[in-house]
Amino acid sequence: MGEVIDFQSGGYRFIKGVTQYSGGVAALPGFRLERVRFATPLPLKEGFAQIKQIIGAAGRPLTAFAACELRSPAPFTEEGFVAFNSSYTETLKAWGLIDTGLNPVARSNVCPQVTPPLVPSIYAFSYTVHSAEAAPSFVVSGSAEVPEGHAAYRDHIINRGDLSPAGLRAKAQFVLAEMERRSGLLGFGWKDATAVQVYTIHNLHPFLADEIVKRGAARAGLTWHFNNPPVLDLEYEMDLRGIAVEHVA
Repeated sequence: MGEVIDFQSGGYRFIKGVTQYSGGVAALPGFRLERVRFATPLPLKEGFAQIKQIIGAAGRPLTAFAACELRSPAPFTEEGFVAFNSSYTETLKAWGLIDTGLNPVARSNVCPQVTPPLVPSIYAFSYTVHSAEAAPSFVVSGSAEVPEGHAAYRDHIINRGDLSPAGLRAKAQFVLAEMERRSGLLGFGWKDATAVQVYTIHNLHPFLADEIVKRGAARAGLTWHFNNPPVLDLEYEMDLRGIAVEHVA
């Protein structure tokens, strides 16, 4: 993940990523990102239908769909994750989002430890709207403690299986650095974030002050979701955004 590409038909630019998602998005001049969180996560088919309706009611094309926050029943196996991603991207293809051969849509996909959904569901999404004088807005995709782009995650997980305080700290350090790298590619940093989210079922307090607060990652507070990352053996994930307008539907 590194190259930043304009997606003119969507009104945003994105970090070239992997097949299933980009590294993050930022609104192009003349546009702003808005976020909608569903009061209750909606199963994929129903969620996409609602998103289509909301984007259409705003007078925007479906290519304005820029970021998606998913909730899944439990962490996937490597093979299960590949199968899920293939199914998920079919809608993006139908909406004209992958006509260039690249997936511009940012994404997080995590698994609630308590009261998970019965099926993969949409928790929230972001899309662009016209706004002549909008402040810059962005969404950075979720990342767990593993570099993207490998055929399989398992052999590349940072401190795989190490849930000691030191092991979790190393995982968090990797993820925080990746958040900084991705947001930096888009021209932003922690100071520009309106929300930072962390996803783990493990104790983050031993490194909360030193690794998160002191570097500015909790400047706007920190939202901790008691969730697992989407693939087995991953333990810690984060994402962030800078969005001034948010709704609950």
